Amino acid sequence: MPEHDYELVVRARRAITPEGERPVAIGVRGGRIAEIAGADAPLDGARTVQTAEDEVLLPGLVDSHVHVNEPGRTDWEGFASATRAAAAGGVTTIVDMPLNSIPPTTTAEGLRVKREAAEGQVAVDVGFWGGAVPENSAPGETGELTALYGQGVYGFKSFLSPSGVDEFGHLTPELYRSAAAAIGELGGTIIVHAEDPGLLESAPAASGPEYASFLASRPDEAEHEAIRLVIETARQTGTRSHILHLSTATALPMIEKARADGVPLTVETCPHYLTIAAEEVPAGATQFKCCPPIRGAANRDALWRALADGVIDCVVSDHSPSTVDLKDLDTGDFGTAWGGVSGLQVGFSAVWSEASARGHSLADVVRWMASGPVRVAGLTGKGALAVGNDADFAVVAPEARTRIDARTLQHKNPLSAYDGRELTGVVRATYLRGERIDPAAPKGRLLQRS
Repeated sequence: MPEHDYELVVRARRAITPEGERPVAIGVRGGRIAEIAGADAPLDGARTVQTAEDEVLLPGLVDSHVHVNEPGRTDWEGFASATRAAAAGGVTTIVDMPLNSIPPTTTAEGLRVKREAAEGQVAVDVGFWGGAVPENSAPGETGELTALYGQGVYGFKSFLSPSGVDEFGHLTPELYRSAAAAIGELGGTIIVHAEDPGLLESAPAASGPEYASFLASRPDEAEHEAIRLVIETARQTGTRSHILHLSTATALPMIEKARADGVPLTVETCPHYLTIAAEEVPAGATQFKCCPPIRGAANRDALWRALADGVIDCVVSDHSPSTVDLKDLDTGDFGTAWGGVSGLQVGFSAVWSEASARGHSLADVVRWMASGPVRVAGLTGKGALAVGNDADFAVVAPEARTRIDARTLQHKNPLSAYDGRELTGVVRATYLRGERIDPAAPKGRLLQRS
């Protein structure tokens, strides 16, 4: 007969559940949520955690767009550092992107190498996307897509314009249609970096330290036209399709109509598009460079409206780090600097700072940063305080403030578009399957699509 009913009981006067914010007592057994009762319910646990008066209990956040880069470019970001950063930011599950590591995750062998590199050093749970590239996407040559799906990837990342690394090629419209059809036959999801290469090629090249030059080199129209291809292909094939890191509001009416028509389409945006405006980017501040780019304040407002209306499904980091030297901070040249924002650890605080100022609730943030990514990626047992789910928790102080210092973040390299910003909302503790995360003793698991 067990001495206690539960291995852990968590009591919180404020918790965000699927039914809304309420006081709870949560009983944890076997690493899963076994019971959710009122805050004063007489649940008996071997351990008890009581949140403080100024704290709120959230489900562990989920980030389905993270570039870890190990193996091959581990000096950009590795599994140990990335998952430490995730845990510090209240994120208990990430899904790793298939490029920037060497080899990329475009073959079953590449996935094996990636999983082997991650084994034993992840502080949070980690799933994997596969990649759709020219070598595995032509008609009759899609066997590696089938093999990857059989090995449990959550779907397939593709680029419609150059990715920035030679080992992960982009798909022509013809190859994209072929890949989407093959992935649809598997029952899978294709996730897309949607910028039109012809329109990027015809735009003026970025050069020098002025952000306006870079912004002009990645026009809204390039994103808009590529999204049109994604929608048309999803309409024709019926394949679940996901638009990555939406930055332009010009595509929103087209997206909204497609969804109303029943096209199987989901959309994400990122904290930097919601919290930073092009007008605010200083000259030479290449830590703000990413593709597609951060656009203007009016565009940012339109993204918030779409998020509130449910046109955008989720908010994820697109954590795309590099070493400091690749950002060309000495010259501040937006034309030559590597594009990518490092934001995994600060995503919650950045989004909550802006969301609360705009009148949104913590329940909204949980929907965008926990249950939304779970639904998009097809994860199970994550993203909500619900019986049967993993006992993954983030304890946050929503009114506390913090000033970001890139040098103290857990990311491998001290670069952040949020460096020096004062943000609202501090993550005070993160739990994975009922145990407070200790980066020195990583207990994260490598996940597979079930």
